[in-house]
Order: sequence, then structure tokens, then C-alpha cells
Amino acid sequence: MIYFTRAVTLFVLLAAWLALSVYGGVSGWWLSAIAPKNNTELFVTAIDEKIKSQNQGNTAFILIEDGKIATEKYYSNNDKINGDTLFPLASMSKLFAAYGVMQLVEDGKINLDEPIENYLTRWHLPENEFDNNLVTTRLLLSHTAGLTDGLGFGDYTAEESLPSIEESLQHPRASADENKVIAVGIPPATQWQYSGGGYLILELLIEEVTGKPFADWMQTSVFNPLDMDRSTYNYLGDLTNTANIYNENSEKIPFFQYASNAATGLSSSPNDLAKFIAAFLDQDANINKPMSDEYHKLMREPTGYVLGAPIWGLGAMLYAPTNNNDFVFGHDGANSPAINTALRIEPNGKDAIIVLASGNAQLASTVGYEWTLWKTGYPDFLAFDSAVKSALVPASIGCLIIVILFIVFLKSRSQRNKI
Repeated sequence: MIYFTRAVTLFVLLAAWLALSVYGGVSGWWLSAIAPKNNTELFVTAIDEKIKSQNQGNTAFILIEDGKIATEKYYSNNDKINGDTLFPLASMSKLFAAYGVMQLVEDGKINLDEPIENYLTRWHLPENEFDNNLVTTRLLLSHTAGLTDGLGFGDYTAEESLPSIEESLQHPRASADENKVIAVGIPPATQWQYSGGGYLILELLIEEVTGKPFADWMQTSVFNPLDMDRSTYNYLGDLTNTANIYNENSEKIPFFQYASNAATGLSSSPNDLAKFIAAFLDQDANINKPMSDEYHKLMREPTGYVLGAPIWGLGAMLYAPTNNNDFVFGHDGANSPAINTALRIEPNGKDAIIVLASGNAQLASTVGYEWTLWKTGYPDFLAFDSAVKSALVPASIGCLIIVILFIVFLKSRSQRNKI
């Protein structure tokens, strides 16, 4: 019996240390920021070196501190780019679509918790074993509506005709050439599951509620009030001062079209994105904000959870907690072959970062991760695997020490018993 008790005790000690190590990993205990906290100069220097070594096409980097642009850098192998150059935003587009939806919520034209079916006439959720009336705007915004499409919308060439919203909802083109169905596949409000299809439904919702094409309504109601005069859903190949797209071999490729404006079709400039960020950070109403600060904050209200951790609000990704029960929030984006974008806001210090890249599929998100860790001490949830891996060494060393100390204790106790 005594051997069993000792084995259980050792097991409990090891399990407790392993759990503590993993908790420490996701809490950033074992990670080191790229620069000392609050040392902006060293952070910018480190990021500058990282981007220069990894840029394979075009990259824009803006750092905002205390509500003002502190650093602005542009990197290109072949092109001339600047603060007004248009970049495709990929899935960062969803943050702006969510902003448009939340404006209509504040105006009383959309109820967050009313069934989405009550607003739709041009298309309806396919019948299934679940209750479609449980699908609401709140759940669609936070990827908790039970949709299981996992889209990733595929690209369209310049020569192709884009499908209507209804046609895309019926037969979406997926980025991985998979057959996808936009429908409820799990009980709504039970778990988080990313759904590009949900944002195509929200695009239709805005058109149904306003009676206007999505792109037109966003232009007049979101972009114009914020003086975002470069932001557009138009095809980049027809526009000027655009950042050419490159693959990871630094080869220039044609611009693409996208079937869902809300999910992936927005292009914008670094300067326009800085204006958008100002709407969240300017508490003195010095700009013509189309939505109140109350609803700005509502966008980052925790709604989507994974393993008990809040990762999504009403359209905003919640990267990491801050020290006053708020979040670093924003949205990343990625499209093939190597488009990557990141916009992240830390509201406490009125700080933010913008990174837009082509030619490297992970550079923007990597820089965003480094900034989040530097600002908060926490790894962002997109780097969950890396955070857990950071616990492997301390977990292993700790377990070894526990085993050694346990053996030493047992031997010492055995020797005392013999005396």
C-alpha cells in the first residue's frame, strides 16, 4: 500500500507542475519580448530588422502610441509604396463589416439577438436538424452561430464574373477548392468555429436592412465619415497607387477579385487604417465618429471562447488581456498566395500597430504577435501552440527536479527509519 501511495503522490506532484507549466506558457512566463517593455526605440529597431530580413514583396508598418503615429516605415523590393498605397486586407475586412453592422445595431435597425431569418428575404439558411431561429447577428459576428463552413473564400481572376451574394451563399468558392456548404452544422451558441460564410450572411443582412449595395453603404456610412478616402471594394487592378502582390518566391502575381466584400474583399491604405483606429482611441470626439464609444467597446465584449479563454468579440479578435480587464483587439487577415495583414489596438495606452504585407504569408501576424507580447507580456491566442511549446523545457526540467527530490526524500526517510 505504501508504494501505491508514494506513486500517487509523485504523479500528483508531476501533474501539478505540468499544469502550472502549461498555464505559465499561455501566460507568457517562459517567453521573452523582442525588446524591453516601454522601450519603443529598441522595439522598432528589432522589428525593422525582422521585416528587412523577411520582406519578399511589399510591407507597410505603422506604430501608434498615445493616439499618434510614432513610427511609419515602408519596405519594397521593386515598388514605390507610401501611406496612401492600397493593400488588400484579406480577412481583416471582417472587422469593418462588423463595424458597419454595429452601426445599424446602434441605430436600432438591427437587434443583435433577433433571429437572422427575420431580416432575410433573398436567401435563407438551409433546413437542418438544428433550429435556424437560434442564429442571430450576435452569434454570426462572433463565429458562434453553429456554421461549419470554415471558409476561406477562393480567388477570382480579373477575367471572371463575380457571383451575386445569393449565388455565393448557395455555392461558395473555397480557397482550398473544397466543397463547402453555408449552413448550421452544430448547435448555435455552443462553441466557437470560424465561418467566412457567416460574414457573407452579414453582408446580405446590411443590404436587406439598408436597401443599398453593401459597398455603397459602407462607403457613405463608414469610410466617408472617417475620411477614409482610399478604402474601397473595387478591383485593385483598375486603381492607382496599389501595392503589387507577390508570392513567397518574390514573384509578382496578378490581382484577384473576391466574391465576398464583407469577408475578404476590402482594400485600404496604412493612413486610412490609422484613421479607423483613431475612432476607437479618440475619446474627445475630435473626429466625426459614425459610432459611439459605447458600441466601440461592445465590439470587444467577449463572446467566442476556446478552452474557456475569450478570443472573439462582436467582430473583433481578442488577442490578449490587458491589465484593466480589457483586451488587445483588432483583426488579422491572410489570403493566398502570401497576403498577410494585422491591425491591433491596445486601448489603455491608446496604442496600436498596423502591418500590411505581401510575399510573406506570416510576417504581419508575426510582427503583431511580437508587439502584443511586448505591450502586455501575454502571447496572443493565435500563437497558442508556440506558447504551449515554450513550456516544454521548464516542464521537463521541473519534472526531473521533482523526481530527483522525491527519490532523495524517500532515501532519506528510509535511512532515518533504519536508525
